[in-house]
Amino acid sequence: MMMRMSRNAFFQLGGVIALSAGINACIPPPPVGVAYVRRAPPAVRVEVRGVAPGPGHIWVAGYYRWDSGDYVWVPGHWEARPRARARWVEGHWRHTRHGWYWVEGHWR
Repeated sequence: MMMRMSRNAFFQLGGVIALSAGINACIPPPPVGVAYVRRAPPAVRVEVRGVAPGPGHIWVAGYYRWDSGDYVWVPGHWEARPRARARWVEGHWRHTRHGWYWVEGHWR
């Protein structure tokens, strides 16, 4: 038995499909070669920074990395700027429908 769809229901379904495709087009694709983690990372630890070793050094905060099935804390450290106006962009965990993945920190 073949079911007939009303014209109104057909256009509503088409709108839902188009909206879904539009939303998915706005989300950037996941990076190639990343490892996804199903469990959310723990809250970031509060660290004591201490005194910078010299002018032009900035604090690179610690973070959790995924290693052998669990999160492992990587402590923060002072790092010299590669150039005078360089700005550090913190690494962070990003969540997608595939799970969590790490976005490396970098100089800008």
